[in-house]
Amino acid sequence: MNPYIAQMTMTFLEILTWTIIARALISWLPIDQSSPIFQLLHNITEPIISPIRRILPSTGMMDLSPLAAILAMMAFQQIFSELASM
Repeated sequence: MNPYIAQMTMTFLEILTWTIIARALISWLPIDQSSPIFQLLHNITEPIISPIRRILPSTGMMDLSPLAAILAMMAFQQIFSELASM
């Protein structure tokens, strides 16, 4: 695989990981959900978190789908890191 494409993909996945973390952290704060920042984070991360939320069993008050998404992003980063070094 082209190392530049692999590096760009890994960078994209890292930015996405930080976006998911920001969304999880901001969900703990008393912020209006119609605010532009909340809407931006929601629109970027929802296509990733929503399918995971449907698969994971309900745990009551805790939503573990952001954690699962972060772990998936880390796994994909590792895969692309291995591909880039080939």
